[in-house]
Amino acid sequence: MESTAFCPSVSSRISQYWALTKPRVTQLAVFCAVIGMLLSTPGSVPWSIVLGGAAGIWLLASAAFAINCLLERKIDTLMRRTAWRPSARGDLTSVQILLFSALLGGLGMWTLYASTNALAMWLTLATFIGYAIIYTLILKPLTPQNIVIGGAAGAMPPALGWAAATGTVPADAWLLVLIIFVWTPPHFWALALYRRQDYAQAGLPMLPITHGEQFTRLQILLYTIVLFGVSLLPFASRMSGVVYLVAAIVLGAIFLAYAWRIWRTYSDTLARQLFRYSIIYLSLLFAALLADHYVQIYRSGF
Repeated sequence: MESTAFCPSVSSRISQYWALTKPRVTQLAVFCAVIGMLLSTPGSVPWSIVLGGAAGIWLLASAAFAINCLLERKIDTLMRRTAWRPSARGDLTSVQILLFSALLGGLGMWTLYASTNALAMWLTLATFIGYAIIYTLILKPLTPQNIVIGGAAGAMPPALGWAAATGTVPADAWLLVLIIFVWTPPHFWALALYRRQDYAQAGLPMLPITHGEQFTRLQILLYTIVLFGVSLLPFASRMSGVVYLVAAIVLGAIFLAYAWRIWRTYSDTLARQLFRYSIIYLSLLFAALLADHYVQIYRSGF
């Protein structure tokens, strides 16, 4: 009987800590980092570096999200989207969350240093500080441009992966960072539109609250147009070939169609669809980059 009572308690506690890491967001970040690793060289990247780099970046990203949950626990209680988080419900204490984040962060730094290199470790730590501290504490509560400026931290995974594999961060890596940086505002503002009541109740200066829905819809369209152009830069710079070009045009055209419809005939359902598609868009765009990379390797007979 003691064992039966103990197991659900342990399982529940594990799930609470797991929720703090925002696993779906972390998975996308690690995916982009791994793509950065695999694109960094025309040859193969040792699996020890790929696995070690992915693990280290996952650990530090998870630590950053845990700190984010800790710092925003009071705000999260006011929003339906986040009120379920264990930090908001008080299921975990501040000390428990802080220790959990410190453990993940320390383990992540050690893993990156031991399996990759010091540059990858320090860049990932800087990204942790940029998101967990600068974005969460300073930008998010103070300016409606929070997601634009703070998006720099969220855009870093490809550069982190590139650094992990090669110890360098060349122009091609920053092109990938730029794509995510420009992708972030229309992605997040779509969420902010259909969750605007949550943000208004929490008192956060999100763009739909401070500048209105119509202005936000226009910004989504404008940023999507810029994103379409930026997504073609890997082809223009000869980083990628025709396979990626076709994928970028098709995926970008669908994104533009969503953005145009949101601007012209808005509905919360449409905003929710755009938000979900934007995640699919980024995943497929980076997958196309990788597929094109290996097509070029095959053709060159490397």
